[in-house]
Amino acid sequence: MSLTRATLTLLAGSALAQALPLLLGPWISRLYTPAEYGQFSLVWTVAANLAVVGCARYEFALALETGDAGAATLLALCLRVLLAVTSLAIVVGAAWMLWADLSVAAALPPIVLAASASQALAQWAARAGRFALLAWGRLVQWGGAAVAQVLFGLLQAGPWGLVGGAALATAAAAAVQARPAPAGGWRGLLAAQALREMAAKHRDFPLLNTPHAFAGALQDTVAIALLTAWLGAPEAGAWALALRYLKAPASLVGGSLSQVLYPRLAQAASLAEARALVRRNLLLLAAIALPLMLALLAAGPWLFATVFGAQWRGAGELARSLAPYVALHFIASPLSVVLMAWGAQGWGLRLALVGQVLFVAGLAAGLKFGGLAGAGWGVSGAMLLYFGYFFWALWTWE
Repeated sequence: MSLTRATLTLLAGSALAQALPLLLGPWISRLYTPAEYGQFSLVWTVAANLAVVGCARYEFALALETGDAGAATLLALCLRVLLAVTSLAIVVGAAWMLWADLSVAAALPPIVLAASASQALAQWAARAGRFALLAWGRLVQWGGAAVAQVLFGLLQAGPWGLVGGAALATAAAAAVQARPAPAGGWRGLLAAQALREMAAKHRDFPLLNTPHAFAGALQDTVAIALLTAWLGAPEAGAWALALRYLKAPASLVGGSLSQVLYPRLAQAASLAEARALVRRNLLLLAAIALPLMLALLAAGPWLFATVFGAQWRGAGELARSLAPYVALHFIASPLSVVLMAWGAQGWGLRLALVGQVLFVAGLAAGLKFGGLAGAGWGVSGAMLLYFGYFFWALWTWE
């Protein structure tokens, strides 16, 4: 399947998957309070922080394995690592419940298990060229989560409804993407051999990409934790709602493009060919991001108050201040796979750490001088420097 056709297949599935949360979002925002959304977001971001490294990033090496036997061994390694990380999540969740008296933290282990498995099996399906299957998985995960959250909200399940709906949909998506089965079936993975050799072969992924990915996810965790401690759960909920819907286009376009772009870059005949591919996609993403940014700057507060209800107008003020950052993130999100394809994960890790420092510094400065909306302007200003350098480096890569 060509790059264009594969991307359009994923875009079509992702568009339908995103349509349900967008259509049901106004209903969800009226079924749950900002404080309940804040509790859900705190638990979900911590779980996502663990899940992003749930397989030690070995799943992203699946595209580099040309043989089916080697890929199956690598997938077996991913699942073994996932069991260990899930065990860690059980300990973290129990300690969190005792320390913070947050009962919904009990959902941490199943969220980590479901999200990590879904991520690994998505890469497994992408390696096999099953892009239609990936599209269905996204529909189940994103659309199913919104439907489940509405149903739980009607039952007045509180933050458990938000957590449970998202977790169940993610687990269902993992089941959808669990095809094609490896030779010998899924049970055969339990008896897989040569795991140590496979782990050593792709050691750059846990050594370099894992801290990179963890640091990237950590910024969301730190942001929610800072907002909860500084302003309270309702403001943290406003931040989470705003970013959920502002980053939806990045998830829709970026996720679809990156899963197709990564194998193409890994198989490019030369660096010049790969760099030309990156440049074309960077310009395309920028052309889409600019109008979105201008719309948020002009009408963010009105849009959020109209769609989600008056209690969420603060999220709209935040959306306006985050508009430049969201546009930059939209462009950068699908291009993150470039560094893996080009073997530049060490450089990417160092740059990402600088980015985390800039993000937190901008957030803290904005909170101090301008409250919730100030936090958005602080992040936008700080990340303009970071993403500007990142785009220049990709454009001129030697």
